[in-house]
Amino acid sequence: MVHVLGSRVLLRPTDPDRSRAFYGEALGLAVHREFGTGPEHGTVYFLGGGFLEVSGRGDHPPAPGLRLWLQVADVRAAHEELRGRGVEILRPPLQEPWGLIEMWIADPDGVRIVLVEVPADHPLRYRPS
Repeated sequence: MVHVLGSRVLLRPTDPDRSRAFYGEALGLAVHREFGTGPEHGTVYFLGGGFLEVSGRGDHPPAPGLRLWLQVADVRAAHEELRGRGVEILRPPLQEPWGLIEMWIADPDGVRIVLVEVPADHPLRYRPS
């Protein structure tokens, strides 16, 4: 068995500065660390229990099937905050049939990002005894 000590999602954006502005300024993700020099230096952001590394440069946008799932405490407040920062909202917050409240945005390369609120009575949060 592989004993995983840590993990992160690696993005190779087509425009690293644009992507760092999106994740660092528009989304307001906190920086865990930075490394390297020049326009393609790396920035690692905190993502709750994981990390997102934006580094290097890709010739093409990331694979169309890539999605980021970000749990937030209040998706409606996140909606207002992101809208105020000029982030394009692909789909406003809606309660899904499975009980989660989800909102969709995309990064500059089109990577879809779902912001999710887990209501207090949802099974992901609450398990009856």
